[in-house]
This record gives sequence, C-alpha cells and structure tokens, in this order.
Amino acid sequence: MKVTWLYQASLYFENDDIKILVDPYFSSSVGECSPKDKEINSIPKDTPLPSLDVILITHAHPGHLDPETLDAILSKAEKPITVIAPRGAYERLVSFGGNHNYVLLAPGSVWSLCGVTFYSVRAAHSDKYAVGYIMDDGEKTYYVSGDTLYNFDVIDDVLDLAPDGVSYAFLPINGRGNNMHPKDAADFAYEISADHAIPIHYGPLDNVDPEDFDFEDRIILEPLVETDL
Repeated sequence: MKVTWLYQASLYFENDDIKILVDPYFSSSVGECSPKDKEINSIPKDTPLPSLDVILITHAHPGHLDPETLDAILSKAEKPITVIAPRGAYERLVSFGGNHNYVLLAPGSVWSLCGVTFYSVRAAHSDKYAVGYIMDDGEKTYYVSGDTLYNFDVIDDVLDLAPDGVSYAFLPINGRGNNMHPKDAADFAYEISADHAIPIHYGPLDNVDPEDFDFEDRIILEPLVETDL
C-alpha cells in the first residue's frame, strides 16, 4: 500500500485496486482547534480530492468526522463511496445522503471490498462508540487505532485478529482528548507485536515530539508525503 499522512488522524491508503481515506480533515472549521491550530493542522480547501472507494470514520468527534470535508467529498463524488463508521458517527453520516453505501461496523464486524478486508475493533475513548480498524490486503495488515487509550481489551481485540502482530500500527501520541501519549503508545505497539508503528495525531501545538515515541521499528511519516508501506 501507498500511505499518506494528511495531518492529525487523517490517512490516505492506495493500491492498484482501492483508495481509502481515514478520518478526513481538510477543512479549517473544526471547532476543537484554535485558529492557529486550524491553519497548521488542516488541509487547504483547494486540495484535490481523490476518487475514493472507501471512507473510514473512527468516531464522531470533530477532527475525525468533519462535516465540511465530508460534504465536499460526498457531494462531488463521481461514483458511490462505501462509508464505514461506528454507531454515533454512522447516524450523522447517513444524513449526507447521495448514492453512497453507509455501513455500520460495530467492534467485531467485518467488511470486504476490492481485495481488502476491514475489521472493526474496540477503542477506549470518551466517545463510547469509537473504534479502530484493521485492514488486510492479503499481504500486510494495517491497524489504525483511532483515538484510544492504552487498554487491555483493545489489545486483546487486535491480537485476536492478528495473533502474530500487525504489519503497521498507526497510533495517536498527542496525549490529549483521551489519547495515548508517546510512552503509552510505544508500550501499546509492543503489546500488539506490531512489526512497525507510526505515530499520528500530533501537531506543532501539541508540544509532542514524535522522537519521544520510543518504538524500535517506528516510522515517522512526513505530512502529505506518499510512502510505500
């Protein structure tokens, strides 16, 4: 897969068969951010939107379910998009309408499309319906935890699906809003036996240095730079 980090928790995955966008945050209107934070951590409004197959939403908090971004994507899409979300977020997404396929994926549920299998796992967050996703393309597994704390039930969910560990784990490290900080995230990555771990959900105003994410096989992505994983 080719992966691009789009700041904060937003990720874009692509191979020859499928294009996947996770928690898209392209607007400058997310209410939980300061004006300066919006400027630094959001994508310019004129950013070209890819032709998508799947949108994954981890939960309903601003910055993960961004109405301005989703309205722009879903209203202008040239083909139906499969939009996958947990309860809470799902009910809000359905209101966007259009000829899109809205899928409610509770923890333990599975959805397959274009050679990729999506597994929903628990997250430990202030949104009680928050989830993470494991994506299996038949060669590698990509785990996007969404917003979560270090939690043994979450670890068990991941290991139940990937007993030998995931290939790549994308984990929050900002330590705010009921998220892991760098040490807990690194410990979490070791507990789930991740081959590689990628810190996300941090920015210049978090005062978080990704170098503090002390995981042996970490990968620090540059924002908006496509990387082969």
